[in-house]
Amino acid sequence: MNIWAVTDVGAVRAQNQDAYSFAVFPEGPSYAVVCDGMGGARAGNIASSLAAEKFSTVIEEGLKGEWEPQALLEEAAQAANAAVLERALHDPDCRGMGTTLVAVLALEERLCLCNVGDSRGYLIQENGVLQVTRDHSLVEDLVARGDITPAQARNHPQKNLITRALGVERHVRMDYFEVPRQPGDHILLCSDGLSNLVSDQEILYEVIHGGPAESCPRRLLEIALSRGAPDNVTAVLCQL
Repeated sequence: MNIWAVTDVGAVRAQNQDAYSFAVFPEGPSYAVVCDGMGGARAGNIASSLAAEKFSTVIEEGLKGEWEPQALLEEAAQAANAAVLERALHDPDCRGMGTTLVAVLALEERLCLCNVGDSRGYLIQENGVLQVTRDHSLVEDLVARGDITPAQARNHPQKNLITRALGVERHVRMDYFEVPRQPGDHILLCSDGLSNLVSDQEILYEVIHGGPAESCPRRLLEIALSRGAPDNVTAVLCQL
C-alpha cells in the first residue's frame, strides 16, 4: 500500500486549519486520517492537529494488541474528541474550537472508514468513484429529505454548516463504513476545501488517468487553486 498527501492554505485563508496523518506498515493494517478545523472558530488549527495526533496514537497502540476495526476506530475517534474538548475547556484561547475527522483503516480484504463532519472518504476504481462517507451537514440533511437536489447542494449558501464535530460534546457520534478491498483500488480522504471545488468525475479522472499516482494529490490541489480555493485544501490518496 502507498499513501501520498498534500495540504495547502488555499488562496484566501490566512491560516491552514487542516491536518492529516498516516502510516503504512509492511505487515498488518495501514491507516490515514484527515481533520479540518472548524472554519471561523478560534484555534481550529490546534483542534485539527490535536485530533489527528491523538487519533493516530490510539490506532497505532491498538494495533499492537487484540482489536476489532469498528471498535478501534470508535475508540480513536472518542479519544480525539476528548483531547480537543479538554483543551478547549482549559485553554481560554481555544474555546469554541472543533474539527471534522475522516479516516480509513485498510485491512487485508476490506477497507474500514469512519467520519465525523463533512470531510470525505471516496473509493475510486477503474470503472467509477463512490463517496463512501456521508456528510454530517445541514445541506446533506436537506438532500436526504428531498428538500433540495444534490446539484442545488453544491451552491447552497449554508453548505458549510456541519451538524457533527469533534470537540463539541463529551461523546461524539461517528459513522462507520466497510467496503471490500480489491487490488488497484484507491481511497481518497479530503477536506471540503477540495470536495467543494472538484467534482467526483474529476477526482476519478485524476486518480485513474491523470498521471502518476504520487502526484495526484498535487494535481487535485492545483484544480482547487485554479478555482479560487477559498478554504484550506487537503488530499490524502491511498493506493491499494
